[in-house]
Amino acid sequence: MRVLVVGGAGYIGSHAVRRLLLSGHDVRVLDNLIHGHPEAVPPGLLTVGDLADRPALEALLASEPFDAVMHFAAFTSVPESVADPAIYYRNNVVGSINLLDAIRAAGVPRVVFSSTAATYGVPERSPIAETSPTNPINPYGFTKLVIENALADYARAFKLGFAALRYFNACGASDDGSIGEDHTPESHLIPIILQVALGQRSEVSIFGNDYPTPDGTCIRDYIHVEDLADAHVRVLDRIKPGSGLTYNVATGTGYSVRQVIDAARAVTGHPIPAVERPRRPGDPPELVASADAIRRDLGWSPRYVEIESIVRSAWTWHQAHPHGYRGTEES
Repeated sequence: MRVLVVGGAGYIGSHAVRRLLLSGHDVRVLDNLIHGHPEAVPPGLLTVGDLADRPALEALLASEPFDAVMHFAAFTSVPESVADPAIYYRNNVVGSINLLDAIRAAGVPRVVFSSTAATYGVPERSPIAETSPTNPINPYGFTKLVIENALADYARAFKLGFAALRYFNACGASDDGSIGEDHTPESHLIPIILQVALGQRSEVSIFGNDYPTPDGTCIRDYIHVEDLADAHVRVLDRIKPGSGLTYNVATGTGYSVRQVIDAARAVTGHPIPAVERPRRPGDPPELVASADAIRRDLGWSPRYVEIESIVRSAWTWHQAHPHGYRGTEES
């Protein structure tokens, strides 16, 4: 298929681009480079543009006969969404509606949407199934749920086919070590821990030690970015006009913040000092998913399950790229 990957210079999007190319698809990338890195995109594929520019979106989608769009172009920080929800509504909701309307105008039949476990809020039971209630507790999760609902409405009204992949805590780096996780500022747990091991931070913060979990810290389902990319490619040819698919993409195993820090200590050989701090607003105590549906329907299963192997994958990339895509400080 000819696939436009929106947000394809970002962390998860760039891995999806690589997997699409390896699977024989023809790929184009659109990214505004606010959080993306041109170095993560193979040469000749990147167009710099923004979801706010509706005419440019329409022109790009009309320039070639695209078979599908993958949409990764969202702001994703829960604390930031709580502090400044306006930018999340503008980018994640208004921008996504611009994209959907441009897709409709161009007659593109398929969309794969990067959704999130944050749509569930605080789950009633664990592991979380796709049929669990969706009650987001932060603006980030709510903006993603808004677009899931919009996709369902567009499917009914305009015969658009879609898949919404709700994934949990993305982590790790590419199998060949060429691309990895690089955010500014960094907000994800594993790279922050590894920055401590690299001597770039003095300590890692544990936000909350009084959650109703075995060790008092938040539990999350850590899904490797290569496994996420595999799920996106597998779902492409299952999408049918006028209907939608919704899948959790996760391992089904949860690890606490303390367990992740301990795994990083074992992998890196660094003591990694940790400091306990108050809870952050918008953080559910536990998010662990059932991935039974995607395993059954797509034959998908995660290759990375143990937290040590996930951390080791990330550590390999961070050691080779201690300052991310910027290279060394001297350069």
